[in-house]
Amino acid sequence: MIMNLFSSFDPASNWNVSFNWISSMLSLILIPSMFWLIPSRINFIWIKITSILHKEFKVLLGPMSRGSTLIFISLFSFILFNNFMGLFPYIFTSTSHMALTLSLALPLWLTFMLFGWINNTIHMFAHLVPQGTPPVLMPFMVCIETISNIIRPGTLAIRLSANMIAGHLLMTLLGNTGPALSIWMVEILVVIQLLLLLLESAVSIIQSYVFAVLSTLYSSEVN
Repeated sequence: MIMNLFSSFDPASNWNVSFNWISSMLSLILIPSMFWLIPSRINFIWIKITSILHKEFKVLLGPMSRGSTLIFISLFSFILFNNFMGLFPYIFTSTSHMALTLSLALPLWLTFMLFGWINNTIHMFAHLVPQGTPPVLMPFMVCIETISNIIRPGTLAIRLSANMIAGHLLMTLLGNTGPALSIWMVEILVVIQLLLLLLESAVSIIQSYVFAVLSTLYSSEVN
């Protein structure tokens, strides 16, 4: 039962081809239209959101950002789009798969580490020992900080995929109980599913924001 339940998140199709991953590429078709169509209210809302994110990321990155906020705004947009695509029926949620989330988190973390250790070596060594640490605890703090630094891409990837799977899994479990319920219970189930869909919409926004903000914070530590 568990294997069949989680197999619904497997990126495969009836044609034995991974067509479900196409949902990740639809942004290339839909998003550029805002650059040549007459601006609508949705465009103005999106421009307002990106300008707010730009100001916030600029504060986190400090005065040496130099346009780096565009990377994290693009990351936020990509994850947000894929999270919302997964809310539609029969569309695979690509961000619930570790293949995508780890592909986003690991290259970012590696580039931050390489840049920091090559250009700011003393600064990176200083991060291994928090200020005010007693000399006796310094070797232990170096080990703890090193381990916490290494697992960062894994925690980023697992946090995003686990949060996206959890809501979809709960909706799938409740939906499978529908045929065995009475008409009154089905009406209650529909209301619960709509509330869960609203919750999943909020989770989609929050998780994309959390992923982008944490990536920005990791970037700011290497400067």
